[in-house]
Amino acid sequence: MGQFIVNGIITGILYSLLAIGFALVYNTTKLFHIVAAAIYVFAAFMFYLFAVIFGLPVMVAALVSILLTMGLSLLTDVSVYRPLKKRKSSNNVAMIASIGMMTVIINLIAMLFGNETKVIDNTIHRTFALGGLIITTPQMWQLVAGSVVLVLFLLFIGLSSWGARLRSLSADSVLDETLGDSTSSTRSMVFLMSGAFIAIASCLTVYDIGLDPSMGMNMLFNAMVAMIIGGVGRFGTCVLGGITLGVLQALTAWQFSSNWQNAVTFVLLLLLLFLRPQGIAGYKQRTV
Repeated sequence: MGQFIVNGIITGILYSLLAIGFALVYNTTKLFHIVAAAIYVFAAFMFYLFAVIFGLPVMVAALVSILLTMGLSLLTDVSVYRPLKKRKSSNNVAMIASIGMMTVIINLIAMLFGNETKVIDNTIHRTFALGGLIITTPQMWQLVAGSVVLVLFLLFIGLSSWGARLRSLSADSVLDETLGDSTSSTRSMVFLMSGAFIAIASCLTVYDIGLDPSMGMNMLFNAMVAMIIGGVGRFGTCVLGGITLGVLQALTAWQFSSNWQNAVTFVLLLLLLFLRPQGIAGYKQRTV
């Protein structure tokens, strides 16, 4: 059981990273950022391109992938979301545009790289034994690097002036702009940070299990559930939701079968939506 809990915590950290990438956009713009699934896939294949095809060191390839993904994330806002906002289009229209952009990006990636599963590193990795628990090298990277990034993000949100601007934009974008904040520059920062978190989650994941063009939507679904479980409207609650979901899925695989993981995820989501729609640590929001 201890091994499954550790595996669940590590998976939960990956969910948390991707959930933050999604929540940064959703909380501040109220846009259902479905194209994040394609951005996740893009980051994975850029990592593969530079690490395997171009032969760069893994760390360098990951860094290049993160930077390119940040650029793509900002491009989605500049080329799609902002023009729609200027036309006063509804969020439903923006969501449909996001789905269309996701479809285009994923199909372009499949056309260029193929649909078969690929691996970043097929060597036998060193394992770490901690008591009766076994952690592989990719899992150790996920645990350490993911935890460091999450802690730095929580400090950034809670203590920095940019964190205060993100919280203000998330609470009320109209009031935030009325009070003199530059919502345009804050919005650009939101999409750059979102791309970074999506790319970090993607690189840490595919270094362990490989990649294919169809993997993005399933991971995004888990990330969205993690955001809802933790509490919509706040950023730090994504960590709580992600780890809760990861551990629950791991215990489901231990007690029953991995085939039941998605079913348990759906049941948990439905229960929360009925009993506590604001999430575990969220708060009820008023609409005017």
